[in-house]
Amino acid sequence: LPRHFWHANQGEAILLEIRKFIAAGIFFNAQAAEKVGLGLTDMQMLHMLQLHGPTTPGRLAAWTGLSSGGITVALDRLEKAGYIRREPNPTDRRSLLAILVPVRMHKLGALYEGIERETRRLIGTLPPRDLEAVIRFFETLCNAREGASALQP
Repeated sequence: LPRHFWHANQGEAILLEIRKFIAAGIFFNAQAAEKVGLGLTDMQMLHMLQLHGPTTPGRLAAWTGLSSGGITVALDRLEKAGYIRREPNPTDRRSLLAILVPVRMHKLGALYEGIERETRRLIGTLPPRDLEAVIRFFETLCNAREGASALQP
């Protein structure tokens, strides 16, 4: 087969595997959220705060595509459940920071220990050259996602 045909098929195969991975991740997160009495959106908000650290509701809205009202409601639920606290933003008196409560997050972390351990094991089977390519690919994918509001449904 011509190389461009082979490359196109590889691209389609990668897209298919990404879709399968995302779908499985969504269902895993939904099950984890259900176990602790959270909704999927609330669980994803906690993930965003874990990944990015304390942040403003406006930044959360930009990262998630949720409305400011949707962010406020989700933060209200998470604060009431004890997963976050809100504090004044030291760099902007007009805004607040959403901050994770470590004790509550430690309990959530236990839900992910098994899958993270298995993922680390699988990563350890890859040669360094492949690891570098995977890292570059996901960095490129994330950077493109962050800069492209057109990717919103």
